[in-house]
Amino acid sequence: FPGWGSQSSKVQIHHNTWLHFPGHNLRWILTFTLLFVHVCEIAEGIVSDTQMKSRHLHLFLPAIMGFVAATVSIVYYHNIETSNFPKLLLALFLYWIMAFVTKTIKLVRYCQDGVPFSQLRFCITGIMVILYGLLMAVEINVIRVRRYVFFMNPQKVKPPEDLQDLGVRFLQPFVNLLSKATYWWMNTLIISAHKKPVDLKAIGKLPIAMRALTNYVCLKEAYEEQKKKVADQPNRSPSIWLAMYSAFGRPILLSSTFRYLADLLGFAGPLCISGIVQGFQNTTNNTNITEKVKDSSNSYLSSEEFLRNVYVLAVLLFLALILQRTFLQASYYVTTETGINLRGAL
Repeated sequence: FPGWGSQSSKVQIHHNTWLHFPGHNLRWILTFTLLFVHVCEIAEGIVSDTQMKSRHLHLFLPAIMGFVAATVSIVYYHNIETSNFPKLLLALFLYWIMAFVTKTIKLVRYCQDGVPFSQLRFCITGIMVILYGLLMAVEINVIRVRRYVFFMNPQKVKPPEDLQDLGVRFLQPFVNLLSKATYWWMNTLIISAHKKPVDLKAIGKLPIAMRALTNYVCLKEAYEEQKKKVADQPNRSPSIWLAMYSAFGRPILLSSTFRYLADLLGFAGPLCISGIVQGFQNTTNNTNITEKVKDSSNSYLSSEEFLRNVYVLAVLLFLALILQRTFLQASYYVTTETGINLRGAL
């Protein structure tokens, strides 16, 4: 609510997009990872609770509250970043500190009670301690770079030149990570195209970084560097291939990484389906196992026991397929964009 209420400090630009604080992408990746770990914690608590005589809400209810809190934190951050009011991040910083301390206390208690590392709950708690610690480090980095607290001269933020140009409507480089992954920012264009035919004026101009002249200068500078390197070697000529790799190698490697991750996630489908089929085939055995009720002093699951649950495998299959398509689409996009930039540069 303070985030929404601080719209008066919003930088006046034509497009309703975000101002990226330092560590923007890392924060979103860590938050998504935290949400996934919370889902695993909720599932582990529910599966453990079903194997006990009475209900034990403490096994999964705090995890549900943590999931809601992590979701609220990213919405809160989203509004603060849009409003460009970083002082309100101090409230989020205090939350990460409290979460880190409480999870650390829980982990220490598990060690004192002799809970082995092989138990899933111990591993989940350890991962959460690491994630909360990294999110604390991200907040400290924002304080250090933006100098918005404990500093006399805070850093002034100037919107990118493209966002000050009313003709630029291609916002992919400037939106947050979630909008980039889902192309949510294109909804406005799609809705307008549904109402009436789209012309070149509605599409707008390309950002400066994607224009042919910009990419030409980048490739030319890389080629000039190649000429300097071979100037003392009369038998060698500058390589246009090395110049292309120097100028456009990073997005090509990024696209390859996305494709490799998508291919690796492709194995999740057959493995999860195989586990689900085996789980239904062993229904009678699973029933016998469920009847062996555990007492409250030994309500821990190993990773192997956790992954035998067909409902857990179904959720993992769903999440893996979504993530696979996201990485695959990101790979296609980066490849296409890099190809267009390289062709314009040549």
